[in-house]
Amino acid sequence: MGKKQHQKDKLYLTTTEWKELGGKKYVPPGTDAAGFKRLPFDYCALSLQPFENPVCDQEGNIFEIMEIVPFLKKFRVNPVTGQPLDGKSLIKLNFSKTKSGEYQCPVMIKNFTQNSHIVAIKTTGNVFSYEAVEELNIKSRNWKDLLTDDSFVRSDIITLQDPHNLGKFNISNFHHMRKNLNHENEELKKAEYDPAARIKMISDEARDTLEELNREYKAPEKIVEEKKLLDKFNAAHYSTGRVAAGFTSTAMEPETVHIAERIEDDLVRYSYVKKKAYLRLLTNLGPLNLELHSDLVPKTCENFLKLCEKGYYTGTKFHRSIKHFMIQGGDPTGTGEGGESLWNKPFNDEFKPNLSHSGRGVLSMANSGPNTNKSQFFITFRSCKHLDGKHTVFGRVVGGLETLSAIERIETDNKDRPIEDIVIEGAQTFVDPYAEADEEVAKLRAEELAKEELEQQAKLAGRPKTEPGVYRLYKESGVGKYLNPEFSNYK
Repeated sequence: MGKKQHQKDKLYLTTTEWKELGGKKYVPPGTDAAGFKRLPFDYCALSLQPFENPVCDQEGNIFEIMEIVPFLKKFRVNPVTGQPLDGKSLIKLNFSKTKSGEYQCPVMIKNFTQNSHIVAIKTTGNVFSYEAVEELNIKSRNWKDLLTDDSFVRSDIITLQDPHNLGKFNISNFHHMRKNLNHENEELKKAEYDPAARIKMISDEARDTLEELNREYKAPEKIVEEKKLLDKFNAAHYSTGRVAAGFTSTAMEPETVHIAERIEDDLVRYSYVKKKAYLRLLTNLGPLNLELHSDLVPKTCENFLKLCEKGYYTGTKFHRSIKHFMIQGGDPTGTGEGGESLWNKPFNDEFKPNLSHSGRGVLSMANSGPNTNKSQFFITFRSCKHLDGKHTVFGRVVGGLETLSAIERIETDNKDRPIEDIVIEGAQTFVDPYAEADEEVAKLRAEELAKEELEQQAKLAGRPKTEPGVYRLYKESGVGKYLNPEFSNYK
């Protein structure tokens, strides 16, 4: 017994321990704990990946059949033990799964874990927990499979996982890992560049089709994305994000220069629409003068205005009318299921808190759900605030209310279709703010372009004029003979 008997029992790590051991407990290199890397029970011992079609050997080592067959053809040894192995001795395993895809014992209805004792019956390949086999087979001496009732002997019980003996799952001891045996499937390797490599049998018709395809097939042309010019009006304050995408993704072309995102031309135009649009809708019962809120919902108003100018609505009928509610039209087919927008595809809703279905003569878009606006519209006969947030309000009737009253008086059938035809005969545009916005944008762009040209000319005028490839001399010789002395005192 000495005074320094507990000198090495420190409650902290020394500098040497941090430097040499990395702050972890020291494990001698020759022990089992030094290189133990456990393989999960549901992984193939050859590919080290989860298996789908498992088979096992007599020792209970599990393999994926698509991996073990080509390996045995090439090496003819057990990938785990290194002993000779014949493919005919492999046993197909039948695992039971839960609805979520987890492996379980079909008798105990318990999920298998890394600590479960799992066994298989050699004659049938069925997999059970050892607890079920011990209680229902071994102790009761009932040597019949618990699922199929097939007979077996005690030596047919193969242990797949024993939580008290995990040495068989040590990856570092696997024969194919220690010997670095390459078990690549030649067929799979060839299939990487030859699509027909794994075709075993093929009909004459299919063969002729493939030959014709190989003769006539042309690789798709690589589409070069056209980089549209940006200017002061359509350049966003944020970038396209291609630099970040090219830096973090291997599928993207690398980019080193940040480029501003391009704002759509329509959004640029809409920012210059500052007034409302006015038009007259001519029907067989009289005119309807409409005011469109193009300054608030520009896309919806442009769709309606341009369709009117194109004559899209000319000759169409109001196919639905409900007294004290609304009248709906804008469908060339007259069924309520047709119609296309100005862009031949549905466009998004434009809801504004100050635009509501309040009062008589509100003009709003009909749709079949969120963001499904096309060409159909309706005009209200009374307030319909329950439609706010569902249909885009984009205008109102400012003239011809007597025409609207005449339309409401038309009787309808049991399907809300007017008995007398209510036909749109044409449209007259009084104020088109979109044409004015286009002119203004074109004018501003021309002025900006002229301004840039003047600035460029001013820069060129300030530079010394020299012949191509000839530099101006500021001194006859010596260091700095090409440097302008006017910039030497710049601070």
